[in-house]
Amino acid sequence: MAEKNDQAKQVQIKTSDEMSRGRYSNNMLVTHSPEEFVIDWLLNSPGGTHLVSRIVVSPGHMKRIAAALEGNLKKYESSFGEIKSVKSSEHKFH
Repeated sequence: MAEKNDQAKQVQIKTSDEMSRGRYSNNMLVTHSPEEFVIDWLLNSPGGTHLVSRIVVSPGHMKRIAAALEGNLKKYESSFGEIKSVKSSEHKFH
């Protein structure tokens, strides 16, 4: 197994201004086939549900994404406290 490097690698990412602003999503849908996972990032709003972005990845990459998210959630909670989950029925617009 390769040794872990303590210094973070710097990656140069080229992007447009619009893309670098990001997108807001408050819901998601994940589907899969034997060959790929499809992650739909959605925005639930009073006007309905809108597709914000669709990302398609291989099963191997999905496993790395899940591990990275889990690791970052643990780091977040150790710094800022436990995240309390909200039930889906509590996401209502008034």
